[in-house]
Amino acid sequence: MAKEQKPEIREKIKEQGIISEMRESYLAYAMSVIVSRALPDVRDGLKPVQRRILYSMYDSGLRHNSKTVKSARIVGNTMGRFHPHGDAAIYDALVRMAQPFSLRYPLIVGQGNFGSIDNDPPAAQRYTEAKPSALAEEMLQDIEKNTVEFRPNYDNSLEEPAVLPAKLPNLLINGSMGIAVGMATNIPPHNLSEVVEAMQHLLKNEKAKTEDLLKFIKGPDFPTGGTVFDQGQMLSAYSTGKGSVLIRGKAEIEQRQAKKKTVSGWDIVISEIPYEVNKASLIAKIADLVESKKVDGIRDIRDESNKDGIRVVVELKTDVQPQRILNLLYKYTDLQKAYHFNMVALVNGIQPKILSLKEFLEEFLNHRKIVVTRRTEYDLARTKDRIHILEGLATALDHIDEIIELIKKSKDKLQARENLMKKFKLSEKQAEAILAIRLESLAKLESEKIYAELREKKKLAKELQAILDDPKKVIQVIDAELAEVKEKFGDSRKTQIDSGQIKEFKDEDLIKQESVIITLSQEDYIRRLNPESFRVQKRGGKGVTGFETKEKQDIPLLAKVCQTHDLLLFFTNTGKVFFTKAYEIPESSRLSRGKPVNNFLNISADEKVVALISYQEKSSQAKYLILATEKGVVKKLKIDQVLGRRRNGSRVISLKKNDSLIGADFSSGQDQVILISQSGQSIRFAETNIRAQGKASQGVRGMGLKKDDKAISLNVIEKNKAKTQKILVITEKGFGKFSALKDYRLQTRAGSGIKTAKLNEKVGRLILGKAIDNEEELIILSHSGQALRIQLESIPVLSRATQGVKLINLAEKDRVATAAVL
Repeated sequence: MAKEQKPEIREKIKEQGIISEMRESYLAYAMSVIVSRALPDVRDGLKPVQRRILYSMYDSGLRHNSKTVKSARIVGNTMGRFHPHGDAAIYDALVRMAQPFSLRYPLIVGQGNFGSIDNDPPAAQRYTEAKPSALAEEMLQDIEKNTVEFRPNYDNSLEEPAVLPAKLPNLLINGSMGIAVGMATNIPPHNLSEVVEAMQHLLKNEKAKTEDLLKFIKGPDFPTGGTVFDQGQMLSAYSTGKGSVLIRGKAEIEQRQAKKKTVSGWDIVISEIPYEVNKASLIAKIADLVESKKVDGIRDIRDESNKDGIRVVVELKTDVQPQRILNLLYKYTDLQKAYHFNMVALVNGIQPKILSLKEFLEEFLNHRKIVVTRRTEYDLARTKDRIHILEGLATALDHIDEIIELIKKSKDKLQARENLMKKFKLSEKQAEAILAIRLESLAKLESEKIYAELREKKKLAKELQAILDDPKKVIQVIDAELAEVKEKFGDSRKTQIDSGQIKEFKDEDLIKQESVIITLSQEDYIRRLNPESFRVQKRGGKGVTGFETKEKQDIPLLAKVCQTHDLLLFFTNTGKVFFTKAYEIPESSRLSRGKPVNNFLNISADEKVVALISYQEKSSQAKYLILATEKGVVKKLKIDQVLGRRRNGSRVISLKKNDSLIGADFSSGQDQVILISQSGQSIRFAETNIRAQGKASQGVRGMGLKKDDKAISLNVIEKNKAKTQKILVITEKGFGKFSALKDYRLQTRAGSGIKTAKLNEKVGRLILGKAIDNEEELIILSHSGQALRIQLESIPVLSRATQGVKLINLAEKDRVATAAVL
């Protein structure tokens, strides 16, 4: 049985709903984190721990010209007197304020190991020493003159400043970062000279806009240098307090000199990195990219950094384009990264608020107006006190003999003071000062000093009162002090500003533009080959092995020569088109089988790729796409109906039963079309005979075919090239020839055509019929994997009705599978 509570205990228990209790407790915790830990004050730009460290050093007598003292001593004083939290948190804050790569203008001078840009940890606090920097002292200047409010420390034994007088706009020049509850802040550092100039402009032009202030503040100025891009993005970020800009490290391409002073290659030398980037991690990332072969062409990476600065050398292989490698580093590493503005600070020490650049400057200037006013009031009060004393001393000097006589007749000090006050109408303070005067002060020169000081103090009091009476004079004082700060601590920018937008890296920007061969096999394996894999041989040779067929013979089905940046269009037997870039297909060796095509195209199991063409997006003048099927059907579509990429393909033609696509090509709308059949027939007609149709239509008859015949090739001939082009035909047994295009008369669409080759058992059926213009070489691929590369000029021009000459020497049962021209 539970023990019953005593009545007096029950009376102290207060029932509270768990929801309201959690809400109140969480809000109290959140506000504590926001105000007392994570967010900086807009006035002095410091978080509580930073403010307490600086004040603790000041209160202990540490100055920038003092000797450094143990960091542990500073941490202990701060923790014991003002900041009742862990010493690790205090030391971490102290270390950051001493790091030149973290703060644009460090507030602490450190001696010893204070960490590195490689994220090496600092030495323990018992091994390092520190003191405030000269700039930090400007943050505390005049704090003894009642310029800021003080409040009790955590145990009410001492008082600490709620904010520092801050002669410097610390929040903007050093920036800040922190994560609170439900909010965060990320303010970049800026150049002190630029910020001061902007504030001076704002003092004289209260209605100045953010755009006007950005004429002075060019953008962030990070301690690690680099380049910031896009003035438009910066204007947006500074106007709203939120946004992002791109930072890029400084990397230069340098020629590498060999021992004999000859150029042996290229190096990328990194001398500046983006803010808050770990240099060691950056180097490790580059090494990972090389190991994973995501970036190919780097031979070595060396970190040659020292106390004078950063120097990371990326040594490149001799056969690579250095700019391409540098672009890859920008894309895949933190050598280029976004900096996100989230300019949140505490206003009046308690209200978190997102501020624009102008609001930051206004809040700081308002703080300085209060500080200057309170300091002037303090100085005026002290000056008036001194004037009061000096006036008493002047009275004493004017009646010195009487005063001496009066003092001599007084029985004690108390009576002497009262007699002085009564006879000469002095205040108690004046009488005390007269009684304390030394005899040496009665000398003529010493007396003159008192009169001179009185005149000087009266003049000063008048000036101080004038400042208090005229707000414009307060502004003049602030302006003069800002100019003084700029003179003492101003420097040139470390971060360069590029007002233009940074060029976005597309994949093709990182890929070398070069000719490649794309092949697709009967078993749906695709590969990208370098044409140099096949040496040029004489017509009639055997060629070289073009691919391996170890377990199962895999016959080449299609071959296309294109550029790495070209868009490839794959047409399937079901009338769909799929897209990919040529460079997206991995480069393979000559003997490699390649990769399954469904790794790159979302083709279903019942579809087969039957045609392949390439499209140069930047330079093509094409307006239409011409399609042809085995049964001689042709179709014309507008190009913009085709090029919309879809993951599951796009239908371009509705096919009749037992029909299949055999070819596709682009046209201008005024070109000519040639269809060639397997039996050696061909037809040439004007493209204008075909009207453009929709994607779901079936097309029209282009060529009349016999029952056992089928179309194998489609060619679109530009009208202005009709006189120069030739028709190349190749048979399955390796025979081929050229025929002049002029021998193919223009006919009406849907006719049976004319003969383009004489076919018999010796040469076999026709495999390829292609219109050739300025191409120079031909690559022939056979069923067994043989590949022959020959000069096109070695192929003779013969009449249409001939069988041609032997182009490739095939084994008895081998056959030509496909061919492509370079």
